[in-house]
Amino acid sequence: MDALTALSRLIDAANARIGRLACWLVLAAVLVSAGNAVMRKAFDLSSNAWLELQWYMFAAIFLLSGGHTLLKQEHVRIDVIYSRFSRRTQIWIDLFGTLFFLLPMALLMLWLSWPFFAEALHSGERSVNAGGLILWPVKALMPLGFALLALQGISEFIKRLAFLRGEGPDPAPGSERMAELELADVLRVHGEGKS
Repeated sequence: MDALTALSRLIDAANARIGRLACWLVLAAVLVSAGNAVMRKAFDLSSNAWLELQWYMFAAIFLLSGGHTLLKQEHVRIDVIYSRFSRRTQIWIDLFGTLFFLLPMALLMLWLSWPFFAEALHSGERSVNAGGLILWPVKALMPLGFALLALQGISEFIKRLAFLRGEGPDPAPGSERMAELELADVLRVHGEGKS
């Protein structure tokens, strides 16, 4: 299990770094968008390349952030039912969902998007717009993004398995802080009962 938890930490570190990079792409996209708007309105200059660069950065933000979002447990989840179960049951639900839904979907999308990217790279495909950009870099984001998501799914699976085996902490974000608060409440209530 030690090798698996080391692999999980490596995947987490990679997705954390890539997630931070994607955050900076938001700023870059805003600056490109603002610069393009100023050039178009003030100087009547426009370029399809700048517009496409904005789209490329938006695609990068969205696709490269999937693994980071899963790492931070900030993805969409139906908590109405999930939150009513014990923590161990929640972990089992997470394991089931990762194994039978997340990983098959991410791997299928990786498999389907790879030829899409490879063909664009091989053919040197360019945008049909005048002055447009080459397309293979943005098409490379699809298999890369789904690979990062699949890897993070594997990492989350490992962390939950380690927790169930008693060999790792609760993988929920802030679970250590919540455990401390719960312990403080128990001690406070227990201390009040003695006085």
